[in-house]
Amino acid sequence: MRDFESWLADFIPSIADYRYYVDFDKVYRNVDEIRIPLNILNSLIGSKTIEEDFKKIVKLYPETLRCIPILLAKRERDIMVMDENGLHDFDFQNPNYTIDEYAAFMRRTGLFDLMENHIVNNLVDYVTGIEVGLDSNGRKNRGGDLMENLVEGFLIKAGLRKGVDYFKEMYIHEIENKWNIDLSSISNNGSAEKRFDFVVKGENCIYGIETNFYSSSGSKLNETARSYKTITMETKDLDYFKFVWITDGFGWHKAKNNLRETFDVLDDLYNISDLENGVMSKVLV
Repeated sequence: MRDFESWLADFIPSIADYRYYVDFDKVYRNVDEIRIPLNILNSLIGSKTIEEDFKKIVKLYPETLRCIPILLAKRERDIMVMDENGLHDFDFQNPNYTIDEYAAFMRRTGLFDLMENHIVNNLVDYVTGIEVGLDSNGRKNRGGDLMENLVEGFLIKAGLRKGVDYFKEMYIHEIENKWNIDLSSISNNGSAEKRFDFVVKGENCIYGIETNFYSSSGSKLNETARSYKTITMETKDLDYFKFVWITDGFGWHKAKNNLRETFDVLDDLYNISDLENGVMSKVLV
């Protein structure tokens, strides 16, 4: 009988690698896509007649307009603003306002002040910094990828072959069709679709594996624990399918009550320490 507190004590704070914090390749690609129009707009830096210069640029090079949203750290090509005249929806991909109105937008958002007063010296460098900041939002997805990659490494170490013994990202209907089994208990008779991160074909059983890592707490953890407890209860009577959950991270310390509830009913709930101790070979092979 495993002890929950001892198991939780083995959780680690991070699995981040050196590329986790910023995807610089993505940053450089995004900047390169608009490098030329950004360099055209660079001519506005320090301008004493910035509004007139801006209008001339937009007339000659209308494609420069599409750079404006990223100067405000916004990826979408349209920006909504409310003023004394009501709500405006500025489209920077397909201009829907006059050049004068776009110039007023630049003035009122502070972008003209940013450039004419030399607060920045180069818009390419400025946008590179913005892209680095925005890319931090992608860390959550990269964290999920890191955990999946880590788990896959242990599957391979256990001697499992991708596409033969284990499969990535399979939906319930795909599992049912491939091995001719009934998983209606977790698909609400086919009306709900669930995707597992990994599916392993064991000797006498199919294993559906979910993986995640939470370095910080939040409501998502409780939702996940409750959801996986439900799947556990829905599959407990199936002798041909088992649900496996692999999770870790210090975020669980503040959400351990919900995790404990799932731990109490799910035998195949593991952490990274379990993986390092060879649980894949003991359970799945």
